[in-house]
Amino acid sequence: MFGSKKEVIGIDIGASAVKLVQLKEAKGQFQLLAMDREPLPPEAVVDNSIMDSGAVVDAIRSLVERNRIKVQDVAISVSGHSVIIRKISMAQMTEEELEQSIQWEAEQYIPFEMTDVFLDYYILGTDPADPAQMEVMLVAAKKDFVDEYVSVIRESGLNPVVVDIDFFAVENIYCSLYGEESLNVVALIDMGASGIQVNILKDGVSFFTREIQLGGNNYNEELQKKFGINSQDAETVKLGGTLAGIDPQLALDAMRVVSSSLVQEVRRSIDFFSATSADEQVQKVYITGGVALTTNLLEELQQGLELPVEILDPFSRMQVSEKSFDLDFVKSVAPFFSVAAGLATRKVGDKL
Repeated sequence: MFGSKKEVIGIDIGASAVKLVQLKEAKGQFQLLAMDREPLPPEAVVDNSIMDSGAVVDAIRSLVERNRIKVQDVAISVSGHSVIIRKISMAQMTEEELEQSIQWEAEQYIPFEMTDVFLDYYILGTDPADPAQMEVMLVAAKKDFVDEYVSVIRESGLNPVVVDIDFFAVENIYCSLYGEESLNVVALIDMGASGIQVNILKDGVSFFTREIQLGGNNYNEELQKKFGINSQDAETVKLGGTLAGIDPQLALDAMRVVSSSLVQEVRRSIDFFSATSADEQVQKVYITGGVALTTNLLEELQQGLELPVEILDPFSRMQVSEKSFDLDFVKSVAPFFSVAAGLATRKVGDKL
């Protein structure tokens, strides 16, 4: 969002873990150099706010040391209530005119004092409902919220050079790897521990975003309540593992309660997009994030959305060395790393 096109490492500070990805780009293809994650203690990050900066700093330092990372420049991303993304319509004007008027326009849509936010925007194109208007995507993030993330990177001895938004980091990796596909309207759904982010792209550009306050933690809480187990055991069951004394079918029934609500909310988002987007219809859904690996969720989404659903694997179309990585392991954890991988595609000085 703000920032020599030097390579950076991508660091994704999530609710349950910090993820790191390092890529190298050569001849139009990415090569995976490093990927790793470090769990965070409970409550270290709550509702996207860093509550225990020391734990986050320790996690980042562990990842850097363990993977012998030499690059100092870092791309990070933020999300949550302190980030506002709005699609607005404005009179057609040049980019220079827009730059001069965007602050005033943004005041009408951003529920924060403009002096308290970092503001960015990009032009989507002509408003299909009115050729005299153009559509613009506004993005604002509260400065104190962004500063929390920037601060832990600096405390870790690294240099934050790009601050992105989670939505757009996943979009980056999708467009970098799947850009040649002919589908013109797709939904990217990033499913994390504390929430789900829906980003609908038209011709590779974000046209609709929505955050849903449902995530992996809801599955864990349901399983803990049902079986009286701890969060670690709940995580094991959620991802298809077995525990003594727990009937797998009863576990699936408990998770289905959460999946049903999740599918309903995703469908509501897609239906809203279709109803407000000049007859545009989502053609395919890509899911990613750790929750995408939840037992039976892919099938339940396909059935509930009546659309093809595929797991977005950020490493599936990269060069991944068999000498450096266990390929089966990389594939098994790949959805956890989509945000970090998207951040790792950025360069110093990039804008949204």
